[in-house]
Amino acid sequence: MSTPTLSEIPPGVVTLEDHARHASQVLDSNAWAYFSGGAADEISLHDNRQAWDRLHIHPRVLRSMAGASTAVELLGRPLAHPILLAPVAFQRMAHPEGELAMAYAAAAQSAGVVLSTQASQPLEAVAQAMLDSPYRGPLWFQLYIQHDRAFTRELVQRAEAAGYEALVLTVDAPTSGARDRERRAGFRLPPGVSAVNLAGLAPPARAPLAPGQSALFDGLLANTPTWADVEWLQSITRLPVLLKGILHPDDARLAHQLGVAALVVSNHGGRTLDTVPATATVLPRIAQAVPGMPLLVDGGIRRGTDVLKAMALGASAVLVGRGLQHEGRVPHLGDGGQGVAVGVVDHGGSARLVVVDPQARRVPGQGEGAGGARGKDPHAVDVLVQGPAQQPLPVDGHPLGRAPPRDGHEGRRDGDPPER
Repeated sequence: MSTPTLSEIPPGVVTLEDHARHASQVLDSNAWAYFSGGAADEISLHDNRQAWDRLHIHPRVLRSMAGASTAVELLGRPLAHPILLAPVAFQRMAHPEGELAMAYAAAAQSAGVVLSTQASQPLEAVAQAMLDSPYRGPLWFQLYIQHDRAFTRELVQRAEAAGYEALVLTVDAPTSGARDRERRAGFRLPPGVSAVNLAGLAPPARAPLAPGQSALFDGLLANTPTWADVEWLQSITRLPVLLKGILHPDDARLAHQLGVAALVVSNHGGRTLDTVPATATVLPRIAQAVPGMPLLVDGGIRRGTDVLKAMALGASAVLVGRGLQHEGRVPHLGDGGQGVAVGVVDHGGSARLVVVDPQARRVPGQGEGAGGARGKDPHAVDVLVQGPAQQPLPVDGHPLGRAPPRDGHEGRRDGDPPER
């Protein structure tokens, strides 16, 4: 079934949730199950959305907003607003031009793009669509380390040559999640849609299992990436490396020790392992574990108020995934790029919103406490973001292990799940 393209937004479609309902009517059941479903009972999928709703904004009033801006800085690059499009695979199932259409839409709204390894358009073509725009946001490439090291290195070199500005290594999906919704729909990639950037990757060799070995742990998961692979990736690229899929403070600390550029607090959109915590729940704990480290967050972001809450709880920016498949547009924080720039300056389930000094034109740094220098900014506006009291996650405190390098890695193939 071909997906109809629209020249205008249908009447009554206003919010991202409206777009989702419309998408459920125009996408076939195969594509809808793929883009909208989660792992197992989809508890984490739904918790992601509900966790943002449970956070309340307590605004201050009668403060001047003249000259405020949504502009932020991320990895040394200015952004018009803190919204990037998350890596989503096989977008040609939602639109004939797939990731190309997404790139044009993102560039038109100055949104950043993180292209999936499993994109259905060549990474070079998507980069060209973005780089041609003077108003574009950052352009990053999401990476799965493949079982073939030489192929992975070549993929990284292609991304560098095409103009991508960072690599986002996904670390929370060593294999596909148990997607019951997809299985009920009998999901298959439609003809003509594939992970074109993985073309030519030979399937991994499968050694026979010895008696007593597990087909899962000694077969499928035998060569899943480790911290040593993060170091290897850093050694072969000149680009900053981000880790996507961090939920535990200890993992955040290990990444910081390795000099990772930034972290994406993510549970893979609830698509890999069900019943993991919602990203809004763990974000403050990660921010407290690695003060000053740039953090992004995804999972259930649907409104500008969600973006505000994420920034107030420690995020430098947010990623929107499913929403872009439903409508191809990103939520706005304000009209004409005007609005509120925020930064975290408190802990323990509350946060302090700081409005940028209209003259200074800067966003407060992450991890600065309420008593810090910027916390005393006379242009600051207090906004309390409250939710259920959060208990710290258990911290094991294990030192970083130096696993020996390995030659094989379990790769991801055309039929594997999308990044979101």
